[in-house]
Amino acid sequence: MEITYASPSFANLATMPTTGSRTVRVIPLQHPTATASPSSSPNAVISEWTSKLRRMTWLHWIEFFLPCSRWIRTYKWRDYLQTDVMAGVTVGVMLVPQSMSYAKLAGLQPIYGLYSAFVPIFVYAVFGSSRQLAVGPVALVSLLVSNVLSSVADSSSELYTELALLLSLMVGILECTMGLLRLGWLLRFISHSVISGFTTASAIVIGLSQAKYFLGYDIVGSSKIIPLIKSIIDGADKFSWPPFLMGSVMLAILLVMKHLGKSRKYLRFLRAMGPLTAVVLGTLFAKIFHPSSISLVGDIPQGLPSFNVPKAFEYAESLIPTAFLITGVAILESVGIAKALAAKNGYELDSNQECALAAIVISAVIGLVDYDEAIFLWRVDKKDFLLWTITSTTTLFLGIEIGVLVGVGVSLAFVIHESANPHIAVLGRLPGTTVYRNIKQYPEAYTYNGIVVVRIDAPIYFANTSYIKDRLREYELDVDSSTGRGPEVERIYFVIIEMAPVTYIDSSAVQALKDLYQEYKLRDIQIAISNPNPEVLVTLSRSGVVELIGKEWYFVRVHDAVQVCLQHVQSLKSGSSSPQSRLSFSSATDLESGTGRLSLSRDRDSPLEPLLSKDR
Repeated sequence: MEITYASPSFANLATMPTTGSRTVRVIPLQHPTATASPSSSPNAVISEWTSKLRRMTWLHWIEFFLPCSRWIRTYKWRDYLQTDVMAGVTVGVMLVPQSMSYAKLAGLQPIYGLYSAFVPIFVYAVFGSSRQLAVGPVALVSLLVSNVLSSVADSSSELYTELALLLSLMVGILECTMGLLRLGWLLRFISHSVISGFTTASAIVIGLSQAKYFLGYDIVGSSKIIPLIKSIIDGADKFSWPPFLMGSVMLAILLVMKHLGKSRKYLRFLRAMGPLTAVVLGTLFAKIFHPSSISLVGDIPQGLPSFNVPKAFEYAESLIPTAFLITGVAILESVGIAKALAAKNGYELDSNQECALAAIVISAVIGLVDYDEAIFLWRVDKKDFLLWTITSTTTLFLGIEIGVLVGVGVSLAFVIHESANPHIAVLGRLPGTTVYRNIKQYPEAYTYNGIVVVRIDAPIYFANTSYIKDRLREYELDVDSSTGRGPEVERIYFVIIEMAPVTYIDSSAVQALKDLYQEYKLRDIQIAISNPNPEVLVTLSRSGVVELIGKEWYFVRVHDAVQVCLQHVQSLKSGSSSPQSRLSFSSATDLESGTGRLSLSRDRDSPLEPLLSKDR
């Protein structure tokens, strides 16, 4: 579309004369109607959900409540059954001794580890969506349970068990609530650096907490590294060789079998057999030699427990923070692993003795010490390395709860800082094109005198409006004219804001734009808006900003805005209002291709700059 563009709103710029117009090619921006509504409005969201519900068939409802029906319908029995049976046996062989070990780590009887390993697997098979995730007790959650409950009750008391059951119930309720309300997005604010730092520090604490079974004497129960080390040193005179030797042998067996299983494909079964091998060997040793210095777990009750409801509800309020913490840690671990497995496999989510058990725990947590991640973060992003260091250090020295809170707090602080200080770039035109890019990234890109093009790479809301306004003022005053083209003018007359990356603006941003417009108006500067998305444009229209700035100053492309603004800057330089002063290009095709030459239909010489000149 060819438009002869002489903007009427240009007359609003107090001392800027108009000397005519030129033919420029501008794609008209489609402004929203008065009845348009953004898709994120409550009515639009409700309408979208209602439409989805209406389209759901009985099969969709079954899949919604019983996700297992999705894979049952497409299950290839001949292809999958044999490998799935092998996988199930492997998981069972590994899960039984590990779950008993983690129960001891949590301060509970080993039978509770078996219960927590048995029931969730069947439940998840019906209601879960991951095809590889093994559900059961984990070391970090076990340590959190022990650390919190040991300060309330003795681990050998019935109250301790009641509190553990109550805490499990509270975590289950929280996870169900988060699932129903779709609140999983909250966990996205916890960065991978926090998780890695927390996991590494917790692994060290867990390993030290199991040292009592290796050393043969009790050490203080703590989630802080200094009390643990002090207790280990203070009790050194009680050191016993038999449990140390047995634990060391079992740990060596576990590590060797794990290494062989990882390094040689034909020995992969050894990795899963490690924990069970350690338990069997330890049990046989204790059964044959009856060492008095090695404590035994004793008999394991048979069968399943009777169903009952926890009775210690008076402690529920004090357990709420821990329930939230465990919920977050458990979801982060399970969802992270499940997503990785889903991506790898091409689908979507929706009676044993204690030294052997201690060796299993230590063997498991050794893999959690993520020093490779620390090295990677140091190379790639020093900020993430700092976050990793803060989280791991506070977890080690101040305890798990404080470590998590500090890590999450610092992570959120980084997010808020980045959001409140968004990236803003000055754009320049790449030679021979109509493409505008960051002049710092593309030094060859050139700007036009009297015009500054700015791209805001984030949503605009109350927390970053002041920063954005300050940066815009900066760009207005600090202009590098060495790369500028066009008429020689002494200051900025137009500020073009590229809003393609701006996905959302709030009322504070609207007010900031109004203030900025009025401020610029006093200094004879015109704002132009380029490529706002539909929701942002609706908000600007409803708030009156479109009418305030002028519809003619909204453009589809940065290049369109630059053409129109450059026309006015050229008019200012010429100082003439003659209608005969008209600029034209050989064709619209030449205009876009970069080969067009500017012709000036007047006698008086003028230093006007062709928009698409290849010179310089």
